[in-house]
Amino acid sequence: MFLNTLTPKFYVALTGTSSLISGLILIFEWWYFRKYGTSFIEQVSVSHLRPLLGGVDNSSPTNSNSSNGDADSNRQSVSECKVWRNPLNLFRGAEYNRYTWVTGREPLTYYDMNLSAQDHQTFFTCDSDHLRPADAIMQKAWRERNPQARISAAHESLELEDCATASILLAEEEATTIVEAEKLFKQALKTGEGCYRRSQQLQHHGAQYEAQHRRDTNVLVYIKRRLAMCSRKLGRTREAVKMLRDLMKEFPLLSMFNIHENLLESLLELQNYADVQAVLAKYDDISLPKSATICYTAALLKARAVSDKFSPEAASRRGLSTAEMNAVEAIHRAVEFNPHVPKYLLEMKSLILPPEHILKRGDSEAIAYAFFHLQHWKRVEGALNLLHCTWEGTFRMIPYPLEKGHLFYPYPICTETADRELLPTVFHEVSVYPKKELPFFILFTAGLCSFTAMLALLTHQFPELMGVFAKAFLSTLFAPLNFIMEKVESILPSSLWHQLTRI
Repeated sequence: MFLNTLTPKFYVALTGTSSLISGLILIFEWWYFRKYGTSFIEQVSVSHLRPLLGGVDNSSPTNSNSSNGDADSNRQSVSECKVWRNPLNLFRGAEYNRYTWVTGREPLTYYDMNLSAQDHQTFFTCDSDHLRPADAIMQKAWRERNPQARISAAHESLELEDCATASILLAEEEATTIVEAEKLFKQALKTGEGCYRRSQQLQHHGAQYEAQHRRDTNVLVYIKRRLAMCSRKLGRTREAVKMLRDLMKEFPLLSMFNIHENLLESLLELQNYADVQAVLAKYDDISLPKSATICYTAALLKARAVSDKFSPEAASRRGLSTAEMNAVEAIHRAVEFNPHVPKYLLEMKSLILPPEHILKRGDSEAIAYAFFHLQHWKRVEGALNLLHCTWEGTFRMIPYPLEKGHLFYPYPICTETADRELLPTVFHEVSVYPKKELPFFILFTAGLCSFTAMLALLTHQFPELMGVFAKAFLSTLFAPLNFIMEKVESILPSSLWHQLTRI
């Protein structure tokens, strides 16, 4: 009887009102999401309703009042897409080529190798090389694209005289094992030290001698650093640490090589966390450019203090302690700097060999970091669990859109393009900066608003027909209830049923 008394005007008013209400909810949800980066309904559900129902949020509470030290007005102006040489790059002959022999895949892109060729010409050549036949040959060798041509030129140079750069090239590209590479680097060191001492005495005699001394300094630093890396790869880690420390003391101004990142990795291998903290205290400074190694190593050290006893359930009940808060803030700081790293550390994404050059805050830097530091995170009990529970919370803290940043300068928008040049996209899917996806409730409200608006329009145009459809829909909807009521009437005595209906 109730359905039969409803008029078309009622259906028009009902659908119009529903469309208006859902539209207002959608506008409010969209405004809240644009301002705070999350859905209001979802936030209320997670923060207030879920604990009442006995649920536990996987993401530990975070403190929005994080230290804003890196957002100081003195933050360094960094080029958005400056490509850096990978401090831990592998050896072409002993490591990259071995991968090619086994898999048939090229781990390095042409763009990456071309950047290395430019680096070699900058570090290992100078304008006066034509005065010495061996150096003149090597000046041409560094420009060669064909590896065999470069190796042949290096042998030709060594036949004329001992040449440090020729030994470097053979150690990098011809040696098939680290032991062979180390032998060649020791040979290069003997020659390089002699050239360095001679040019040091003549460096103030003119621009030509200064250029020679600068080149000989680069050669010597490169050789000593690679010898330290050979020692690290051959298991002589303490020897590698000593060599790196001596190198940093001898050449403190050559920060372009980022030798401290090699030192951090070696100290972590020794589990000498006190020395790691001392190195971080020196290089994790606001005036210096950051890197994933610095940010994530700092997070690892703070996580190490609490990770073995950390439990997300307990943290949600009692809140975070001061030490846990510091660890979570350090993880958020690291994730904001490079958001690609956690998926590699948590093994949600497969690793590949790191490139010879990296883009800071990009996928290439994340691969290079995780390739060498994943073992250090696994060694600290509970560190990966703490990272898993907290890293996604970073994206709820960063102002939206994400390019604004929170602790660091705005995230570069060109990282994806540069990473596609540096990484072999044939067998690796380049990681893209995680964008904030629209929450479910915004999508649901948008769908509901669109559906009710369409119903309102159809009801306004065809009120009689929509009334028939509405009655049919309601009759179908209440059919199971009517069936149950009929069964109850047939089972219960009529007098009892009469009393219930009166109540």
